[in-house]
Amino acid sequence: MAKRLVPTLNRVLVEKIVPPSKTTAGILLPEKSTKLNSAKVVAVGPGAPDKSGNTIPVAVKEGDTVLLPDYGGTQVTLGDKEFHLYRDEDILGTLHD
Repeated sequence: MAKRLVPTLNRVLVEKIVPPSKTTAGILLPEKSTKLNSAKVVAVGPGAPDKSGNTIPVAVKEGDTVLLPDYGGTQVTLGDKEFHLYRDEDILGTLHD
């Protein structure tokens, strides 16, 4: 049975998107040209309470593609997959097609 992690408070569980290192024609791409720190949101917490005790919901939802900072987050391994946990306010934005 696979474990499922449900983040607490305003944390967001993401799976980083690994860009292809070569084209379909087999041309190797330099590492710099493939670096975009993006990830797919796998799970979100319910939100964090404000000073009045009201819950402030997380700004992203499951399935969103987000832009992450270069550093930060907590690495989590579930089964054979690697995920990262970030606080909602650490996520830089969402990416749209």
